[in-house]
Amino acid sequence: MNPRPWQSGAGPAVSITGARAGLSQDVRGRQRRYVVAMLVRTACVVLMALTWHRWPAVAVAALVGGVAIPYVAVVAAQAGWRQQRGPRSAPAAPVPAAEPAVRVVLEPTAVLPPEHDEAA
Repeated sequence: MNPRPWQSGAGPAVSITGARAGLSQDVRGRQRRYVVAMLVRTACVVLMALTWHRWPAVAVAALVGGVAIPYVAVVAAQAGWRQQRGPRSAPAAPVPAAEPAVRVVLEPTAVLPPEHDEAA
């Protein structure tokens, strides 16, 4: 008889301290990161417009930044969500060893032509 029935092989206890933030906090954080990225993009576009004739190299760099920032902002927002989830606290279930499939050898069969009703 097990003296501690609550420990009957259920595995390690799961801690809630590693739980991710709530959905509203997650969405708010992603929105904040996205707005900051779009403000930086707006600054790049304004910088490009102001420096186009005087410093073309700076203007082209600002143009590249203005084009690349939306993609980076979306990827960073999604990556931030995955990082907040944290590692899986429960260990994965063990995968049973796959048994080799039993191969059934079929004997060749004769193919007969379809029967025709000669009485008709």
